[in-house]
Amino acid sequence: MIYPSDFPLDIHTHTIASGHAYGTIREMAQGAAEKKLAMLGISEHAPGIPGTCEPVYFSNLRVAPRRLYGVDLVYGCEINVLNDGTLSLKKYIEKLDYAIVGIHGLCYQDAGREKNTENVISCMRHPKVCLVSHPDDDHTPLDYERLVLGAKENHVALELNNSSLLKPEKRLNCVENYQTMLRLCREYEVPVIVSSDAHDPLYVGRFQESCDLLNDVGFDKQLIINTSVEKFMAHIRMKG
Repeated sequence: MIYPSDFPLDIHTHTIASGHAYGTIREMAQGAAEKKLAMLGISEHAPGIPGTCEPVYFSNLRVAPRRLYGVDLVYGCEINVLNDGTLSLKKYIEKLDYAIVGIHGLCYQDAGREKNTENVISCMRHPKVCLVSHPDDDHTPLDYERLVLGAKENHVALELNNSSLLKPEKRLNCVENYQTMLRLCREYEVPVIVSSDAHDPLYVGRFQESCDLLNDVGFDKQLIINTSVEKFMAHIRMKG
């Protein structure tokens, strides 16, 4: 069985800098401490999402705190996949500890299953990219076998996003898509990362819905990267 307590880190979260989230870095870190997490990743939205920070925000991450309330902090960015297969953050990616890429309907027009998949795989190739966020929504459908094989080739993990599971009515066929993705990840031995995608401190480290799904499909815990800080750090070093 897989339990929320098996995950000492949550690397996909957002603060008020993303424009539609509701906690500061310190408040999010305090939320992580309350969940007894060892590490928290702050990954603000990149340009393309209305209201998010300017690219210069990422240029100055060296001054951001690295430990608060007993929780280690790492800093990334959730970068948008664009319709030409490029990343929406062009500058300062080298300043990040890690990068996440994902499709967001606010700045992406559905191009069909094959082209959507091709665009995501193209963005995986950047050396900072270690995770594909919420690959679960049939409003922008994906070819899951191609996606999983692309992740394997590029040493990228795929996300099981707990926030998606909290709002399945908005993420078309997300449960069924995750069942397919997890089956293929198990078959091809491709790692996943379980994330809260928290936009408020109350949701940091919330993994119960993801655990329920992982247990339902009999997923191999050895393929989950964020069961250990060391595994995650080794993963991002391999990429960047």
